Amino acid sequence: MKRNVKVVPAILTDSATELSRMINLAGEFAPFIQVDLMDGQFVPTRSIGVEDLARERIDIGWEAHLMVTNPLSYVKPLRDAGAVRVIFHIESDDEPSSIIAQCREVEIGVGVAVNPPTSISKIDPLLPDVDSVLLMAVYPGYYGAAFIPEVMSKIAEVRSARADVEIGMDGGIKEANFLEVAGQGLDVVCVGSAIFGQPDPGASYQRLVGLACQI
Repeated sequence: MKRNVKVVPAILTDSATELSRMINLAGEFAPFIQVDLMDGQFVPTRSIGVEDLARERIDIGWEAHLMVTNPLSYVKPLRDAGAVRVIFHIESDDEPSSIIAQCREVEIGVGVAVNPPTSISKIDPLLPDVDSVLLMAVYPGYYGAAFIPEVMSKIAEVRSARADVEIGMDGGIKEANFLEVAGQGLDVVCVGSAIFGQPDPGASYQRLVGLACQI
């Protein structure tokens, strides 16, 4: 069966000015973006914060990827800022069921992310209750890190556990490996440096969309 694979530009920056530039740029070619938030604790680096996003007028759909220790405290502020979904890490400090319950209470979508060393068995109990699973193909927190091919086996594991859940992958995916990776059964591919680090981000995005249409 042909799968409709979506390409989602992923924004990672520690500058509010750069955030505005990247959001406006992405709005010229993409209908939906992912914004990475990092607290300098869950990962070594720190990014823009919720307050920066709240100041933006984001006219396209967006979700937040929370690389933070306490994602529960971000849920309502991000909903108020206009996010349609938050994605938290199973490795974070907060209780996953509490995060999911809070998302449902404030009516925002919820996904769970899994770092490269983490077994899919860790998220098995959550699969009936989340909208999406985000598989990290790099250790999170850095732009342009190298793809870890071993994570591709996790796609089939998640699909076997819950056939209808949206599965995304984030990190190290470029034009050269897009078909190999996305063709394993992904629904969403999140791409950062292979779009925003290129001379013409819009053209790079369109080439990736063209590759997605071949799957």
